[in-house]
Parts: sequence; C-alpha cells; structure tokens
Amino acid sequence: MGNLASVSKTLKKIGVEHIISEDPVVVKAAEKLVLPGVGSFKAAMENLNKSGLSEAIHESVSAGAKMIGICLGMQLLASTGFEPERCSGLGLIPGEVVPLDCGLPVPHMGWNNIRIVNPQYFNKLSYQDFYFVHSYHFITEKPEHVAATVEYGTEITAAVQNGSVFGCQFHPEKSQLAGLQVLRNFFAMHA
Repeated sequence: MGNLASVSKTLKKIGVEHIISEDPVVVKAAEKLVLPGVGSFKAAMENLNKSGLSEAIHESVSAGAKMIGICLGMQLLASTGFEPERCSGLGLIPGEVVPLDCGLPVPHMGWNNIRIVNPQYFNKLSYQDFYFVHSYHFITEKPEHVAATVEYGTEITAAVQNGSVFGCQFHPEKSQLAGLQVLRNFFAMHA
C-alpha cells in the first residue's frame, strides 16, 4: 500500500541492493525486510493476510531477519490497529495504533524534530528534523519499545524498536539527509 517507488528510489540512492516482491517464498528467505506503506491499517493487513505475506514476515523475522517498517509499515508492526475499525496487526511490537488526538490539526503533516530514546539507528545525525504525515499513532505496551518521540500537541511515538524489528512513523525517504542517515545506519548495522 503506497510509497514503494519512493522508498525503492531512496534505497538505490544509498546503494542498497533490493527487490520488491509480494512472493511469500522470497519474503521468507529475506535477511532484511522493508515494509513501507500509506493508507488504512485494516486494508493493508487484509492485503498482507490474503497474499500470505503476514505469515512470511513472521517466519522471516523468527529466522533472524532484520526489519524496518515505514509510516503505515511501522503501524502494522503493532498488535492492534483501529483504522477504520479494530483489527489485528502483525504483533511484532506489542501495542496499538489509535487516532491522533492532540489538540492540533490532524493529520500531523510536515517537518518536526524528534527526541531520540534508543540511539541504535540514529547515529551520525547532523540534525533530527524528519517529515511526518499521519493521523494515527502507535502506543507501545512497553516503554522500552519506544526508540524516538515527537512533540505534536503531546508526546507521540516517532520510532519503535523490538530487537531487530524497527519502525519509524516519519518518512525517511522524504526526510532528506537525516532520513538517509537512518536508512544507512539500519543497513550498515545489518550488512
């Protein structure tokens, strides 16, 4: 669902060889997975479940694959989402994705500075300004799964991490040098 082309173009720009696949066999065998996305949580999960990709993602991660979810892809890592109604997510990071209720215009759209909680994928950043577009946000069950936060009327989750599963609410592919560095860090760490 969504931003495959822009993410692929960005990965090429930073020299990451990759393929785009909806074949569960290919996904199961992958050492690194990128799950981009924009749109509805429920529609995306229906697509993943119907195609067999949900199961393939679980098998790949269980076998040691490293994974990054971007925007909706990050939200799909949660146990549960509510867009447009309650449905199960991938459950790779316990928590739920709920409507953003912050007293400011929704969607949260534009550039915003993050506060880094877990620096693993945020090394070598010259600044911490990232591009966001979202109307829902991830509330983790465990505080230690929050990798970064952003202030938007209230403190909300900007990135999550559970072991080798990482997700960012912001769009690294649209976040210029800072976003490119996060992607470089992820792929360099798991080269």
